[in-house]
Amino acid sequence: MPEQKSGGQKKRLLILGAGIMQGPAIRRAREMGLETIVIDGDPNAPLAAEADRFEPVDLKDIVKIEAFARCLQSEEAGLHGVMTAGTDFSASVAWAAEKLGLPGIPYDTALDASDKERMRSRFRDAGLPSPAFAVFRAPPPSAESVPFPFPAVVKPVDNMGGRGCRRADSFPELREAVESALQFSRSGRAIVEEYMEGPEFSVDAVVYRGEVTICGLADRHIFFPPYFIEMGHTMPAAVSQKDREALTGVFIQGIRALGIDNGAAKGDIKLTSRGPMIGEIAARLSGGYMSGWTYPYASGVNPAGGAICAALGREPEGLAPVRDWTSAERAFISIPGIVNSIEGIEKAKNIPYVKDLFFRAEPGRRVSFPENNVSKAGNVISAAPDRKTAVQAAENAARTILIRLDCPNAETGAFLAGPLTAGVFPPPAFTLDAALLKMLDTIPQTVPDTILDGNFFSAFMESGLTDYMGRSPQETFEAIRQLTGLSLQPDANLGGKDADLGREFWIALIRGGYQGAVYYIDYLINGKQCPGKERKLP
Repeated sequence: MPEQKSGGQKKRLLILGAGIMQGPAIRRAREMGLETIVIDGDPNAPLAAEADRFEPVDLKDIVKIEAFARCLQSEEAGLHGVMTAGTDFSASVAWAAEKLGLPGIPYDTALDASDKERMRSRFRDAGLPSPAFAVFRAPPPSAESVPFPFPAVVKPVDNMGGRGCRRADSFPELREAVESALQFSRSGRAIVEEYMEGPEFSVDAVVYRGEVTICGLADRHIFFPPYFIEMGHTMPAAVSQKDREALTGVFIQGIRALGIDNGAAKGDIKLTSRGPMIGEIAARLSGGYMSGWTYPYASGVNPAGGAICAALGREPEGLAPVRDWTSAERAFISIPGIVNSIEGIEKAKNIPYVKDLFFRAEPGRRVSFPENNVSKAGNVISAAPDRKTAVQAAENAARTILIRLDCPNAETGAFLAGPLTAGVFPPPAFTLDAALLKMLDTIPQTVPDTILDGNFFSAFMESGLTDYMGRSPQETFEAIRQLTGLSLQPDANLGGKDADLGREFWIALIRGGYQGAVYYIDYLINGKQCPGKERKLP
C-alpha cells in the first residue's frame, strides 16, 4: 500500500545521494508510494532524474542539509524520514533526523560508526574482537610508535571505498602509507591497525528498535597487495552454519556496541585463527552492489525497503528471503592509460544469467591500475540457481569486456616498462616462474616468422597461468586477435612489421596482458618506436 498522510497526501522521504548506489533505495521508495526528495553535491548526479524532486546540496554540509530539511518539514506535505544507502554520509542523515525529530540514530552514534578511531574505541571498550590500533596526524617518528608488530593496515579514519588503505610490512612502508592515508582524510588523521589474517565477509542488516535482521552475508574476494582491492563478492557466503552464526553474531554485538538501534548497518568481518573479528561497521546499507543488487537477486528481498520503513519510524516488513539463489559480482580492471574503445559489451550482456553491467571506464577517460575500490573499470553481476553457474557467468562476462587503450601514451608505456617479477605493485598480468623468465630472455628482439613458434610459446601456452581476470594464454591471444583483427599465425602481416614481434612483444604481453600486447602492435602498425625497446629483463 502507498505510504500516505491523513488527507491522502504521500509521505515524503529525503534521500542523501543520487548516484548509482542510491538507485535501489530511490526506486523502492517510489514503489512504496513515497514522494522521493533527493540531494547530491553533484548537480549532474546520475540518478537525479529518477527522484520526484532533486536539489544540489553538498552531502558534507550538515548545516545546509538541516536547513533544506526544515524547509521541507515546514511545507504542508511535511517530511517524514531521511536516509542514505551506499554513501559515507550516515552522520549527515543522523544530524538532520536528530535536529528535526525524525526517526534515526543520534548524531554521536553516527560519528562512532563513521570515524574509525571512535569506532575502534567503542569496540575496545565493549570487549569485542577488534584489532589493536593507533592514530596519527603525521607519519610516525619510529617503529616503536606502533604498539604491535608488523604487518599493519593503514587507513584514513574517515573515508570509504578503500581510498588510502594499504598494508605495511615495514616501518618505511608504514610512513609512506600514513602519508598517503592522510591525504584521503577530511580530518587529517590516519589509523594504523593490527593486521587480521583470514577471509573477509560483508554483511548487511536492517535495525528497528534494537532488533537486528540480517540481510545477507557475502564472501569478499580481495587481491593486489599491499592494497585491498575487492575484485568481487559472492552472495551468499560459502561458510558453514557454525561460522555464519559466529560472523553474524559478532556483527550484531558490534551494532549494539555502537548504539545503532534504528535504520541500517553494514559490516566487514574477518574470520581469523582467533575467530571472527570486526573490520568495520557503518550505519547504512552497503555499497559495492551488495544491498541493492546481489542480495535482492539471491534472496528476492530488497533490504532498502526495510531501511526506508525504519527511517519512517515503522516496523520493516517483507525481509524474509523468498528465494535461495546465488548472485556474483565481479570487477574488470585496466592497466593505466586513456580508453580508446571498449568491445564485448553486447556479448557479455547476452551470457546466460548475467543481469547487469556497470562501467566507470568509457572512451576518452583515463584509467589506472586500481589502488582502491572506486578505481576499477567496471563491474558485472550475475544471478543463478546455483553458485557454480552464477560465478562462471560473472567471471566469463568480466573476461569478455575488452578495453583498448590510446597509443601512444606515457602512462601506458611506463607501466609496460615495469618489472616482470612477483611481489611488485602494480603486478605483471602473468607471473612467470624463474624457468619461463630465463626462457623469455633468450627470445631475440625480432624473430623472422612468427611469435607462435619456439619453446617459449609452447611453455607459456601450457603453463596454466592466468592474468588478473583469470584469462588463460589461449583466451589472451583470442582477445588480441579480436581487437587487432590479426591472425597471429605464421603468415601474419603487420604491414611488413612481422619481424618486430619478438621479445619486446612478449614482455608487453606478460606485463600488460592482452592490453599490453595490443598496445605494442598498435605502435608497430603506426610506425612508432616502442617504448622500452632495448630494456633488459630484471
